[in-house]
Amino acid sequence: MFLRLIGILKVTPYLGIIVLIVSILGIRYPLLGYVLLLIFASLLAISPFSGRWFCGNLCPRGSFNDFWLARISRKSKMPAALRSLWLRIPVFVLLMGFMIVRIIKTNGTINKVGMVFVTMCIITTSIAIVFGIFFSPRAWCSFCPMGTVQRFLGGRKKHIIVDKKKCIKCGVCHNVCPMQLKVSEIFNNPDCIKCGRCITACPKKALIY
Repeated sequence: MFLRLIGILKVTPYLGIIVLIVSILGIRYPLLGYVLLLIFASLLAISPFSGRWFCGNLCPRGSFNDFWLARISRKSKMPAALRSLWLRIPVFVLLMGFMIVRIIKTNGTINKVGMVFVTMCIITTSIAIVFGIFFSPRAWCSFCPMGTVQRFLGGRKKHIIVDKKKCIKCGVCHNVCPMQLKVSEIFNNPDCIKCGRCITACPKKALIY
């Protein structure tokens, strides 16, 4: 019920503006960086119950990638290596380590800590744009540190269920999946972001949560 109520709000396409506000205006107004703390807290609260649902519905960068970056993306197949934990874990350690060290060096100064978060937003957004242009809009989401955290906290929750009696294997669900997952075979894939596009697109209504 909660997932359906949030979906009715139709806010997802507009959340990308938050990324631009923090990345651009945050340079002058570092306190905007604390918006990232609110986002981190929200996804950590939701993910144990719904996995990567936040990624597909309330993530500002996910929205930016889907509805803004997609306009200039090559939309090619994402390399399998981007999903590998051999990449994702080092990226997580590197970025989180960088952030923690920078925060320690601020000695708790509010504006300086805020600027650390702004810097993180700029760095990760830049990476997302590069990978999004050359591969797929959601390429960054394949190895995003916060996505990896959600995967471990609740990646097996609220997974897609396929009614094999209704499924005609038309491939429509595969084509609309922003993560390029084989939806009809998805079962409990922890990288499903629960955006619901496959459910909406399925001509036989063979997919449900």
